Amino acid sequence: MTTGFTSSFAQSKKVVADKIVGQVGDKIILRSDILNSLSDLRRQAQGQENVVLPTECQILEGQLIRKALVLQAQKDSIPVSEEEIDAALDNKIRLFIQSYGSKDLLEEIAGKTVYQIKEDFKESFREQKLADLMQNKIVDGIKITPTEVKQYYLKIPADSLPFYESEIEVSQIIIHPKANKDVEEYVSKQLYDYKKQAEQGGGKKFDQLAKLYSEDPAVKENGGQYTLNRNDKQWDPAFLSGAFRLKEGQISIPIKSKFGLHIIMMVSRSGDEAIVKHILRIPPVTEDEITEAKQHLDSIRKKIIDGSMSFGAAVSKYSDDENSKFSAGAISSGRDGSTFVSIDQLDKDMIVPLGTLQPGDYSAPLVYTDERGRKVVRLIYLKNRTAPHRENLKEDYNRVSQRALEEKKSAALEKWFKEHIPTYFISIDKDFSNCSGLEEWRRSAANAEKARN
Repeated sequence: MTTGFTSSFAQSKKVVADKIVGQVGDKIILRSDILNSLSDLRRQAQGQENVVLPTECQILEGQLIRKALVLQAQKDSIPVSEEEIDAALDNKIRLFIQSYGSKDLLEEIAGKTVYQIKEDFKESFREQKLADLMQNKIVDGIKITPTEVKQYYLKIPADSLPFYESEIEVSQIIIHPKANKDVEEYVSKQLYDYKKQAEQGGGKKFDQLAKLYSEDPAVKENGGQYTLNRNDKQWDPAFLSGAFRLKEGQISIPIKSKFGLHIIMMVSRSGDEAIVKHILRIPPVTEDEITEAKQHLDSIRKKIIDGSMSFGAAVSKYSDDENSKFSAGAISSGRDGSTFVSIDQLDKDMIVPLGTLQPGDYSAPLVYTDERGRKVVRLIYLKNRTAPHRENLKEDYNRVSQRALEEKKSAALEKWFKEHIPTYFISIDKDFSNCSGLEEWRRSAANAEKARN
């Protein structure tokens, strides 16, 4: 969603010459809307290579499309609740608080309170939500048949078909060995000692202890500070519950989450929003606990091999990796969500054992160190391996099918717009008279002008 959210902060403290550059029905598009969107896109592209940004003409076309979809959504009485809009705004505000470091700094840069920021952008968020729902309604129910996929594929020139390096489909079951109670109790006593030191030394002492002892990987960047929302499901429930029981300045007793043991300090709180600091300690596991986890995973492997349990069912029942519970343990591509991945997308500890597996094989339980520095045990399932190849329907049907479906949906949207654009009052500023993608809109604008005269 591009709303000019951040760009408006900079513009709030200076006067900008503005004018209406487009209109669909009673929905207007300002010159500042175009400039803000372009500024946001430039900011998002910073540090990325080979990013092609849209032109002002393309941004105006996108805005015209959005306004038309909103008008139709209102005409069709598509409902959008205040709760949905508020939730979207809250998520956006949380992202910006995390980006700027604190609520106070965000308000200082914006020159407005968080409440005012939300009010300023509420209508823009409502429009975007309506436009998305209307677009979904237009393409809802559009399916693609195998015959259509084949026809789509055969239209692609052979030399334009993408080339794929060797890829694999791989899934995993992950088990975190659990530290024994004596070790947990020892770490808990250490955290009690940090709590006592921080209570005697104040907030700065807590910061020092976090930097010295916390095992949160992000502590170097944020000093162990986070912005929480009581309704945000991404946080561990025990951590969230423990944090919101605290008063400002209070430090919790050790709290156990899925990440380890924490002490949490409440920095500030406003309703369901809170800023906290924490110190994380991960109780170390011994070889005994690692061996126990390997034995448990080996018994799961035997059930899978003898057919008494599917791999997907084993993931759902036993895996400690929440991210893969609903994908049967599959590792997916960050690019397009495909379950085919290249070797360089895997962690280095997986590459060597995969070299000994054939498609359909399951590895022995393997120990590796995860991104949080924890000893973890996993079982790897190699489902498929492809050789380097030019795209074809046998090996890449799902990819081709997805592109064919998107093309069919785009055609349906284009047809809908050709039918509906003439029914709207359209106005486009002369500054955009040379935009090549706005012919249909300009024709409707000219017809609207004739009707007025």
